[in-house]
Amino acid sequence: MKLFFDTEFTKLSKDAELISLGIVSEDGDVFYAEFSDYDKSKLDPWIIENVIKNLSYSPGDSDINVPEYFYYGSRKFIKAKLLDWLDKFNRVQFVSDVCHYDFVFLIDLLFGEALKMPPQFSPICHDINTDIAKYLEISERDAFNMSRETILKNHNIFVSGKKHNALYDAHVIRELYKLTGGK
Repeated sequence: MKLFFDTEFTKLSKDAELISLGIVSEDGDVFYAEFSDYDKSKLDPWIIENVIKNLSYSPGDSDINVPEYFYYGSRKFIKAKLLDWLDKFNRVQFVSDVCHYDFVFLIDLLFGEALKMPPQFSPICHDINTDIAKYLEISERDAFNMSRETILKNHNIFVSGKKHNALYDAHVIRELYKLTGGK
């Protein structure tokens, strides 16, 4: 099963911490989590303006309209919920966009290190930036600089939600994968 995912984290560095995680499976199953225990002092100003403002949950919100696939809590809590959710998949191939940081943070959250990944999980993350480059016959650098929403819009594909929300971005990644054929 391909699992399309995105993370948001405190800054673009190796000591960053997860803020949110969104995953959408090939068949549309969804997992979304926001972390409560990241170090707020590590937040980059760009992250505050573009990510924090697009989170789905604020402490003190009512639980009345919270979807069943949404989790808010500590790394330990989210790890347990995510491992339970992942248990239904026999084989897992993660797919993301420019996934260098995202995949490392995901592996760290789930297993601590890649060598501890169970055999049903591929230790390689499929990166759709390469698919976009091949599909559009451009360099990977040019693909990196392209708006994902513009690519989809040019093909009459629209995803609702807020950019830089991990779940929205996971849906965008899924649609881009389907568009490019996962080349």
